[in-house]
Amino acid sequence: MKDFQFYNPTRIVFGAGSIAKVKKLIPRTARVLMLYGGGSIKKNGVYMQVADALRKHELFEFGGIEPNPDYATLMKAVKSVKKNKINFLLAVGGGSVIDGAKFIAAAAHYQGDDPWDIVSQGAAVKKALPIGVVLTLPATGSEMNHNSVISNRAKGQKASFGSEKVYPKFSILDPKVTYSLPQKQIRNGLVDAYVHILEQYLTYPVGAEVQDRQAEGLLLAIHDIAERALQTDPPDYDARANYMWVCTNALNHLIGVGVPQDWSTHGIGHSLTALYGLSHAESLAVVLPWLLWYKREQKQEKLLQFGYRVLDQKMQKYSERIDRTIEALAAFFHSLGMPTTLTAYGLDPEQVAIEVQAKLEEEGFVRGENRDITPAAAATILRLSR
Repeated sequence: MKDFQFYNPTRIVFGAGSIAKVKKLIPRTARVLMLYGGGSIKKNGVYMQVADALRKHELFEFGGIEPNPDYATLMKAVKSVKKNKINFLLAVGGGSVIDGAKFIAAAAHYQGDDPWDIVSQGAAVKKALPIGVVLTLPATGSEMNHNSVISNRAKGQKASFGSEKVYPKFSILDPKVTYSLPQKQIRNGLVDAYVHILEQYLTYPVGAEVQDRQAEGLLLAIHDIAERALQTDPPDYDARANYMWVCTNALNHLIGVGVPQDWSTHGIGHSLTALYGLSHAESLAVVLPWLLWYKREQKQEKLLQFGYRVLDQKMQKYSERIDRTIEALAAFFHSLGMPTTLTAYGLDPEQVAIEVQAKLEEEGFVRGENRDITPAAAATILRLSR
């Protein structure tokens, strides 16, 4: 296990009725810009809960942040920040709104020519506006980390950045806000969290037993709660609470400290979203099983461990256990209603492979715990997804 430092300043306020506490978490003198997406918060009551809690604050709002938030939309929000002299951002939504808030927070203070450089060139974030979060869609873990993924539809790009300057100051997690979510979004959240965990876990052993057991515990928790979390009539509060908390813990960086990580599934998936409009979780599910087939030898030890400890694969022949482990992973995704092939979405794997390889070559893509997932390797993986 490598030496590491762990830092996470986000305060979590968890539980039913916790949205009302936002009024005590934001300075009374703050000029607050509430950020949200397509308007579902006005239908499910969250908007009114936030507005009521902040009725004594100077509150402005900016809606319309789309899934896979677009640079052009976010720059409109930056203009609103400057026009209204905003000094606190409140993201009310899921990962896309939170990621968008992080970019807005950084872009509002960026001194260079083009804030897109923060994402595309890794330009340093020297200062950012403070951010608070009211989480409505558990999935990405963005409510407790410093990562952000932004799309630039005009350029056909989707890329990420990270900075300690954009950690949320607090995140409010009320499991009851998930009651209005359709099953598909809950499914996506479960898959997203599962893959987040695997990309920090399913690499090679480094003697990090604590991190391994934490990761395995989170994976087992997803298996335990998945069916009940998908239940809608009536919703199961405990299952939804654990669903919300496991998504947060899947990517708050704790299980990833001191261990090798492999974010190639996410990198390839971002291209699928940018080119074909698959949701983030859908893109991950059509890549991961096939990436594991492709890297089965390099990942052998952890695949065996994962199969034995999490998926109950205990046959004696190692090669057979690896096969069954990957098949069991895909079967779990299918049990949630999540396809695991490009063909399930009417996409031709050969054509997708050609187009994604070209895009990744243009971006200089190299990923994987051994830095051996190249654009050509990504194309090979995608050709398997049929």
